[in-house]
Amino acid sequence: MRYPIAIEPGTDTTAWGVVVPDLPGCFSAGDTLEEAMIQAEEAITAWVEVAIDSGESIPKPSPLEALRAAHPEFEGWVWALVKVDPAMLDETVERVNISLPRRVLHRLDDLARRAGETRSGFIARMAIEGRAPVAPA
Repeated sequence: MRYPIAIEPGTDTTAWGVVVPDLPGCFSAGDTLEEAMIQAEEAITAWVEVAIDSGESIPKPSPLEALRAAHPEFEGWVWALVKVDPAMLDETVERVNISLPRRVLHRLDDLARRAGETRSGFIARMAIEGRAPVAPA
């Protein structure tokens, strides 16, 4: 899947700005055109992950020419396509096998139990929230 991006050319004193018209509020910048495109890919990935975690739907990419016609404010900007891995949108549950020291597994299970969650649910929540749990007192 490829999302169209509009890139405002940079100068010696300003960065290249990037807007992703299909994803409201998704933008980035870079000191060079290449860096701006890399940053755009990272911004799109972060935007999609937050939307999925929040239960929001992900807009499909619009045709590039339709966006160019709908956004005269980007006149003179460079248009490009940024590839997004469709696997990041895949909500299929997958069974995994991990190896942990027994003492760590016991700690994990204790934290999950105290949180009222299954081991899998607890690990998933910690990964989504992007933080380590605070040990209960």
